[in-house]
Amino acid sequence: MAGTVDAVVIGRNEGARLVACLASLAPQVRRIVYVDSGSTDGSIESARAAGAEVVALDPSAPFTAARARNAGFARVAAAADPPAFVQFVDGDCVVAPGWVAAALAFLSADPQAAVACGRRRERDPAASVYNRAIDAEWDTPIGPAKACGGDALIRAAAFAAVGGFRNDLIAGEEPELCLRLRRAGWTVWRLDLPMTLHDAAILRFGQWWRRCRRAGHAFAEGAALHGAGPERHWVTETRRALLWGAVLPAAAVLGALAHPAALALFLAWPVQAARIARRRGGGRRAWEIAVLTVAGKPAEAQGAIGYWLARAAGRRRRLIEYK
Repeated sequence: MAGTVDAVVIGRNEGARLVACLASLAPQVRRIVYVDSGSTDGSIESARAAGAEVVALDPSAPFTAARARNAGFARVAAAADPPAFVQFVDGDCVVAPGWVAAALAFLSADPQAAVACGRRRERDPAASVYNRAIDAEWDTPIGPAKACGGDALIRAAAFAAVGGFRNDLIAGEEPELCLRLRRAGWTVWRLDLPMTLHDAAILRFGQWWRRCRRAGHAFAEGAALHGAGPERHWVTETRRALLWGAVLPAAAVLGALAHPAALALFLAWPVQAARIARRRGGGRRAWEIAVLTVAGKPAEAQGAIGYWLARAAGRRRRLIEYK
C-alpha cells in the first residue's frame, strides 16, 4: 500500500528502554512488530501490553540482529496489506517525534531512494567517555551515504529485491545490505533530521573492548565478502586494525627479544592519538576520541583474527555482546 509504514523493533532484555521505544513509535506507524531474541526480563509481555505483535525467535538457531530484522520484515510482508516502507529500530532507541513522516516524505519523492536515516544521538553522553565517543561516531555526513545503522526507514520493495539482511552476520549487517542495495541501483541517504536517541550504556572499558572486537569481526567478514569488489568494502578498516592492533605490538615485543629499543615502537600509539586529536580540532573531546580509537585497535585486531580462525575451523562465531 502506497505510503504505509510498519515498524520492526528488535531487542533482547531491553526492559524499560523497549517500553519507551514502542511508545515513541506507536503514534508514527501503522503496525509494530517486535522480534525478541531470547529475553528473560519480561520484554515479550511488555511489548504485547504496548500493542505490538511479537515474534519470538527459535533459540535453536543462533541469534543475530540480521535474523531478527528479517523475521520482522517477513511478518509485515506476509500481512494482507503489506507496507510500502518499514521503519527498523533497535529496542534501546527512542524515535524522535515526526521522524517517520519526514523520512517517508523524502523516500516518496525519490523512487530510487531505498533508505533514509537521520541523526542518531546518544541519550546520555555525559555518563561516560565511551558514550561520548559513540555519540561522535554517529555524527556522519549529511546527503548520499554508503550505509545506514540499525535505525532506518527502508523501502520494502528494495529490501525484498536484494534479499534483506544476511542472517549469518553477527555484526556489520546494515552496511553489507546497503552495499548490495547500491549495487542494484538504489540510493541510501542521511537526512539532517533528528531520528533516534540511543542508549549505549557503556560504562566500563571491558564493554568498550567487546564493542571494538565486534567491529573488528565485522570489518574482516565484510572484507571477506565484498573486499574484492570496486568498493573495497572494509578492506582499509581491516588492514588498519591489524597494523595498529596486531602487527605493531607483535613487532615491538618480538623485537625486544633482540634489543629493548624495539619497545619504542609502542610510542607510535600516542603519536597516532595526537594526529587523530589534531585532525579533530584538538580539545578534550577530540583527545578522548583519539585515545579510545587507538586503544580499541588491539580489540579490533582480536575480532578480525577471531573471525579468520573460526572460518578456518569451520565454526560460526557467537554474538559479541557488550551490555
